[in-house]
Amino acid sequence: MAVNLSKGQAISLEKAGGGLTRVRMGLGWKAIQRRGLSKFFGTKEIDLDASAMLFSNGQLVDEVSFRKLASGCGSVRHGGDNLTGGSGAGGDDEVIWVDLTSVPPQVDQIVFTVNSYTGQTFAEVEAAFCRLVDDSSGEEMARYTLTGGGPFTGQVMAKVQRVGNGWSMTAIGAPANGRVSGQLLPAITPHL
Repeated sequence: MAVNLSKGQAISLEKAGGGLTRVRMGLGWKAIQRRGLSKFFGTKEIDLDASAMLFSNGQLVDEVSFRKLASGCGSVRHGGDNLTGGSGAGGDDEVIWVDLTSVPPQVDQIVFTVNSYTGQTFAEVEAAFCRLVDDSSGEEMARYTLTGGGPFTGQVMAKVQRVGNGWSMTAIGAPANGRVSGQLLPAITPHL
């Protein structure tokens, strides 16, 4: 059963009977349906991008995004760029896989971000979410829903971090501005 995360809430990623080894972070969204006369022009395509940024002692050491589909160590992989979204009903439009057993020991946090490459604000996006799935079983473990829209083009969604010999996930939900993930670093830093 999935946990619906609130901003700042943390959950353990350990599972009964053994440690979690592979997770999948999914991002889904769709454009807001236009109303009134503007509905005849349809919805405007929105290109949101999911990224994973790997940190060691507060320093960025690697990044996985639509521009770089795998980390140098190969433990984090991106499924490719979706330019329009559209599922918004629970399916993933972009996916990042993390093999927690292969993440180098010096990497202590992986931060997941989303940004609007086409520059629309989140006021123009609905049904946006990120979710964490046990990639072995397909079980959804946690979901964070992007709520509130607003005049922002980026969001620091969540992070996974080492806790002892395991990992935990924290929903961050911090708004930011930037069309690419690297522009979100100032908004990420307070959450490391």
